[in-house]
Amino acid sequence: MSQNDSTRTPASRRRFLGAAVSGAAGAAAMTAPMISVAQSPIVLKMQGAWGAKDIFNEMAQEYVTRVNEMAGGRLRIDYLIGGAVVKPFEVMDATSKGVLDACHGVPVYWYGKSKVASLFGSGPINGCDAPQTLAWIYRGGGLELYNELLKKLNLDVVGYFAMPMPTQPLGWFKKPITNADGLKGLKYRTVGLAADLMQELGVRVTQLPGGEIVPAMDRGVIEAFEFNNPTSDRRFGAQDVAKNYMMGSFHQAMEFFEIAFNKKKHDALPKDLQAILRYAAEAASSSNWWTAMDNYSRDLDELINKDKVSVTRTPKSIFEAQIKAWDTVTARLSAEDPFFKKVVDSQRAWSKRVAKYMFLNEADYLVGYEHVHGKIPGMS
Repeated sequence: MSQNDSTRTPASRRRFLGAAVSGAAGAAAMTAPMISVAQSPIVLKMQGAWGAKDIFNEMAQEYVTRVNEMAGGRLRIDYLIGGAVVKPFEVMDATSKGVLDACHGVPVYWYGKSKVASLFGSGPINGCDAPQTLAWIYRGGGLELYNELLKKLNLDVVGYFAMPMPTQPLGWFKKPITNADGLKGLKYRTVGLAADLMQELGVRVTQLPGGEIVPAMDRGVIEAFEFNNPTSDRRFGAQDVAKNYMMGSFHQAMEFFEIAFNKKKHDALPKDLQAILRYAAEAASSSNWWTAMDNYSRDLDELINKDKVSVTRTPKSIFEAQIKAWDTVTARLSAEDPFFKKVVDSQRAWSKRVAKYMFLNEADYLVGYEHVHGKIPGMS
């Protein structure tokens, strides 16, 4: 025992021992592993607008998986296929009202509220393709205009966009269509502004969700139809009700998914979780595109080689007729609705600069393909 220890009073020794114990406990706390307290995640119910077999459910799930993994257990989206809670065309309303927390669809499915909605999913041809139009959404003022439309319609949602879709085929026909006159009087399924376009060409249009198309064809409600892509079409049995598949069209040439959340639910989330919802849409854009390229190309080959479908390129004369019809439809709707014109003008200003750059810069990939693989059957 040191001299200092021998001179300490009992009270001073108790203070010294208490401090020592406290310090040791603090040091132990610093070195001990942190034990987290389990918390229940925030759960959001999202419904898609897609039938059970549609590849679009897989693309929606790619988005959901990215959100759930990045959220680290704090947030979870549970995904439901079309019809689980509401009908496919009703997912936007249900999300706005809080019946659903979120939805995965396309704006053309609610264009009955305003034809402007279709401009954020497919609209007049101006030279831009889907990737360039999605760039308009995020860099050219499109998202601000979309939010303005939501406010006008009292839709209480926050929306993001993903997956610039390849051009949609003209569709499925009982017999080949060789020119625009062959479309007149045809009972045909499409949606959104494409309905206005095809009606301008003399088509009798019925708007149906994907899961109802083949039954309608069987019953004679429609005689021809388009949906979106070779994989979706093949999965719901398009090849069983028609054998002529015409590729390429101006009716829906720059569409993408709309991923919408009830605004109250969205805005109540911490900012970092809100950021995950937005940036997961950007990540899903890439993932969805890769999935599309792999599946769409494989299923097109299956349609040709296994299902014996006649696949041809849509005649140039139909493209030309569609362009003229778009001029008429766009002028009429712009005159009827100044906001429609405002959105169209914004898209045109963007396309004049962006599409010009692309056309001047892009390589002629068809020349490269034909050099390696030869001519493509079905292309004139």
